[in-house]
Amino acid sequence: MYRYEFHAFQSGDKPRRTGFTAKRKKNFTTFMAYVGRNSYSYNNNNNNNNKMFYKRMGSCLVFPPPQNKKPIAIIEFLGGAFIGAVPEATYSYLIELLAAEGFLVISVPYNVTFDHDQVTRDIYERCNACLDMIRTSGLPDANLTAGELAGLPLYSVGHSNGALLQILTGSYFSEKIPKANAVVAYNNRPASEAVPYFEQLGPLVSQTMPAMEAFPFYSMARSTSGDAWNVLLDTARTIIPDDGQEALLSLSKFADQLPSVLNQVTQGISEFKPTPSQNRDCFKQSYNVRHTLLVKFNFDTIDETDLLEETLKPRIDAIGGKLEKVLLDGNHITPCIQEPKWQVGDFYTPADAVAQGLKNLSLNEIRVLSRTIANWFRSVRD
Repeated sequence: MYRYEFHAFQSGDKPRRTGFTAKRKKNFTTFMAYVGRNSYSYNNNNNNNNKMFYKRMGSCLVFPPPQNKKPIAIIEFLGGAFIGAVPEATYSYLIELLAAEGFLVISVPYNVTFDHDQVTRDIYERCNACLDMIRTSGLPDANLTAGELAGLPLYSVGHSNGALLQILTGSYFSEKIPKANAVVAYNNRPASEAVPYFEQLGPLVSQTMPAMEAFPFYSMARSTSGDAWNVLLDTARTIIPDDGQEALLSLSKFADQLPSVLNQVTQGISEFKPTPSQNRDCFKQSYNVRHTLLVKFNFDTIDETDLLEETLKPRIDAIGGKLEKVLLDGNHITPCIQEPKWQVGDFYTPADAVAQGLKNLSLNEIRVLSRTIANWFRSVRD
């Protein structure tokens, strides 16, 4: 049994700590409650009747449809490199749109690494563990029983590096994989192209490390850096109101990736594992997801969707599947667009008009993306 505490803050609440005005409180978008092993959090979009909550289950985040709507399917969601570690912050609006379309979304956060093989297998195990949990116990706080979730089809959405990982998952495994994939802004460039100046960065770090390690204060700084970060976070927790704690957790998870990446660089790692060419060979031979939608944006300079289409088509044809590609307005970070909270002053100015126009344009792109994905999955379901 777990004891649940919910903290819901309205825009008219009085501030709990000195220095936080009611107006600032209104601009906080994350609402958090800690419940032992699992936690429930809320995203507020200024509509008291339309609050999206998600539940941390193990290492995954579960977003049910809003307003007690019964889901039509389950989506596994994988974000891009670095930002995929905190999808509740970086992809919250897209996930919210997909949930509103009637999907229960399981987001699997992961830390960036050069070992794509290992992280793919780790994501597969964690996602299926979460699926087993909700299909066994349901989601009582979303009024969803285990029986209502047990028979739902599983789909997958991946963006950028997350798109690569979902294709690898569909190639490594033949059981407990999604019925359909929506692959958004696929990218799998060599490390030297994916990380600017990577070839120069690795040797530079390796050459400077001996000198740094010989410096008298290096070992002291290395041993205390983690403690210093924890002290900084503890200090921030005493300043930030309760409804901002979930955002602080996201910041912590994002920053935790950096030491690991730098450590891999100092060890002389110079390429992703497997390499892009090895991945393409694997896809040609082993990709097992029969229904795949490729989404490409018209202003994305690092997209490799066309190459992926060329790679997958013979394999999908051979297994009797369906491959479709769509071109949408947007760029590589369109899936990360958030709904801006633009507050108009006492007078409506030209700046307000420009901001409103830009907001509508960017939001339209991500809404079209969400509807495209949702409609594709519905066509597969039907």
